Amino acid sequence: MFRRISAVTLTVAVLASGSVVNAAFDSYVIRNGSTSSPTIQTNNDYVVGATEFIINESGQKAALGSNDINGITLGDITQLAITRYDDTSRFNAGSGPAVAPYFNIWVTDGLGNYAVVANEPSNPAFQGLFTTNLDGSKSYDLSYADIAGKTAKVYETPGWNTNSSWVHNLFGNDPLTFSDIATLEIAPPPVSYIQGGNGVGSGAPDVLGTDVAYGFNWVFGDTLSNYVSGQDGYIVSNFAVAPEPGTLALLGIAGLLVARRRR
Repeated sequence: MFRRISAVTLTVAVLASGSVVNAAFDSYVIRNGSTSSPTIQTNNDYVVGATEFIINESGQKAALGSNDINGITLGDITQLAITRYDDTSRFNAGSGPAVAPYFNIWVTDGLGNYAVVANEPSNPAFQGLFTTNLDGSKSYDLSYADIAGKTAKVYETPGWNTNSSWVHNLFGNDPLTFSDIATLEIAPPPVSYIQGGNGVGSGAPDVLGTDVAYGFNWVFGDTLSNYVSGQDGYIVSNFAVAPEPGTLALLGIAGLLVARRRR
């Protein structure tokens, strides 16, 4: 069962060693619209404990964020999953509200530079990746292989729109693919980095009012009206992100070593 707090902390499913580990997610508001804020609430109409994101006007933006796979590379991701239950046929096929959510991932070069890399939901290559379930819900359950050859967009860093960002300097000009940037580490910037400017805009995936960021994010809403949901909103559940089991084991060993040093 999900419980709501100021940022809604959801259950964590941890399986036996060597199994996939589903990440813990918080839901949060990224940005308000000109007259109102996104609504985040529990919705039990389709499945018990689902979370609903109602985006009523352009500019509103909210997300589900997780820090559980921070420290791995993009290429070590084995699962990006979410299921959406509201009726998407009420929207034009291929439109923002029909294909949402999209994902934003904070990455770093380890030298103090950060950026957001994202999929492009309007890209037909991504729209063909969801599965329609027997109950009419739609699920993304993607491995890195599913997204490797797809276009990766770079945001929230100087030069992202002129092919002159640190990401482009490392890997080349647009269009970049997720395969091109597979070695980048997943890591959110500290609050001081976001508040210090650094090309980070109001639509970046961080918590409104605190600027706390999450490494991986499923995003609802956008600057333009092309992601306005109306009611129902976006109703989702079964969110998960997971790394390669070998990477997970290394992270576990590193954690044990740190704990021993602290003792």
